[in-house]
Amino acid sequence: MIGLKRGSVALLSHQEEWNKNAENVILELKQLFGNAAVDIQHVGSTAIASIYAKPIIDIVIGLRDLDDISRYMKLLKEHGFVFRGEDVAGQMLFVMGDFEKETRTHHIHAVKWNGTEWNNYINFRDYLNCHPDKATLYDTCKKKLALQFPDDRRNYTEGKRECIECLLKEAYVWRQRQDTYSGQGADKGGKK
Repeated sequence: MIGLKRGSVALLSHQEEWNKNAENVILELKQLFGNAAVDIQHVGSTAIASIYAKPIIDIVIGLRDLDDISRYMKLLKEHGFVFRGEDVAGQMLFVMGDFEKETRTHHIHAVKWNGTEWNNYINFRDYLNCHPDKATLYDTCKKKLALQFPDDRRNYTEGKRECIECLLKEAYVWRQRQDTYSGQGADKGGKK
């Protein structure tokens, strides 16, 4: 199952179709952006196999310059990617779904490649996929909040903030060690 009523919270166990769906959307986005996108990856909870997630696929597009997105606005809309604004400083949000039924299936985040937002998405996903104990901690937090706020996505999201910030700090340190051992240094994002 992919899609959730706007504003609601429901968590499902990991579904293989999420990865396949993300791959298809990433291919479409790569065709639309061409070389303007340095990298496009599946992120968020649906990209972490061991945890429950809202059935909304998160994808991050890494651009050399975030201002480049303006050239693609019309084309993205024609392909069902609806612009929702700069939801967080430094990133542009696009959504997909059945808008008549108020259902969202995808959140597409356009950010500066290898910038803070890009690295946070990639590091968080990779860290939790490599550390099942940390993934379980995050999963427990999400499940508790989903029970508390099934029809209030704003409070659900706000409730996760402290846990996410803590895990992001750990993920940053982990990535720095990974880069030191592998000799990557500056390429914190890497390719999956």
